[in-house]
Amino acid sequence: MTIDSTPPPPPPPPSEGAAGAAVADGAAGAVPPPPPTGAPVAGPPPTRPALLVPPTATVVVDNVSKAFGSLVAVSEVSFAIEPGVTALLGPNGAGKSTLLRVLCGLTPPTTGRILIGGGDPRTDAGARARVGLVPQQDGIFERDTVYQFVHLAAVLAGVGDPQAAARAALNAVELDPGLERPLGAFSKGMRQRAKIAAALVHQPPVLVLDEPLNGLDPKQRRQMISLFHRLGDEGRTVLVSSHVLEEVERFGTRVLVLAKGRLAAEGDFRAIRELMNDQPLTYRIGCSDPRTVAAELISEGLVAGCELTEGGGLEITTADAVGFRRRLPAICSTAGIRLEELTPLDADLESVFRYLVGP
Repeated sequence: MTIDSTPPPPPPPPSEGAAGAAVADGAAGAVPPPPPTGAPVAGPPPTRPALLVPPTATVVVDNVSKAFGSLVAVSEVSFAIEPGVTALLGPNGAGKSTLLRVLCGLTPPTTGRILIGGGDPRTDAGARARVGLVPQQDGIFERDTVYQFVHLAAVLAGVGDPQAAARAALNAVELDPGLERPLGAFSKGMRQRAKIAAALVHQPPVLVLDEPLNGLDPKQRRQMISLFHRLGDEGRTVLVSSHVLEEVERFGTRVLVLAKGRLAAEGDFRAIRELMNDQPLTYRIGCSDPRTVAAELISEGLVAGCELTEGGGLEITTADAVGFRRRLPAICSTAGIRLEELTPLDADLESVFRYLVGP
């Protein structure tokens, strides 16, 4: 992607839902087109809406972009997150790892600012100390044992009792501190757990994990997801990146969706789906007379399509979800039809992800 020398117009502020969800303008990764060359501009250019930062926010990313020459890996990303587990979701190549490296202070942003606990991790040692990072790359000393590796992390972090801290961190990820094998002889999953222990050893209030479940078997995945939730319940801020939808659903409903370097949406993914007014919603209706209900909905122009399914069910697609939900009970009541079920069929994370970033 190249940098256009003509500045694009700022996007309008995102819509807000009841659950705090927001869908960014151009959510499917489309960049707003620049104004025509030579077009007159009246007065100074409009300013970008200020980021609303909750008083309890521990991580603030404010209008951050990161470019490598002419390649823009992260473009004008803004969000603020609070204690608990937040998932950073996006396909491979969306810019997740680059964003996390900028967030942790490993590389400076091209524009914008990062705050961790109120401090810039690039210039504030206290802000850097608040973060525990699990990088996507192995980044281990292959000749060390797990205890030596985590103990070194404790020493470098200035922990008062590094021996006890290393043992506690290894126990948290269910690794035996007494293992004598070198890390290089471990499986991918065991190395991942050693990295998580090293990130936890100084008890950071903010934990950043880049694809931490890669290489773990199903049992280890359950253990680590349980650990992340436990840390979030303790009041820590846990930011976990993944491109695997099943994993993200188990992290929780709070998501940041990154697509082509831009923040496409944030919030509870179910609330995000409700805000997608340009995407028709699909529902399954269970009732005692589906044919009559379908005919009434069609006659009132409330559905774009409907299908009678095996077993006597009815699936409908509507572009007017509010009007449809308001009228359905009234139609059933007037006709003496028993309404048994109304279930949205595309309100899951997979549908939200597909609508935001494409197939």
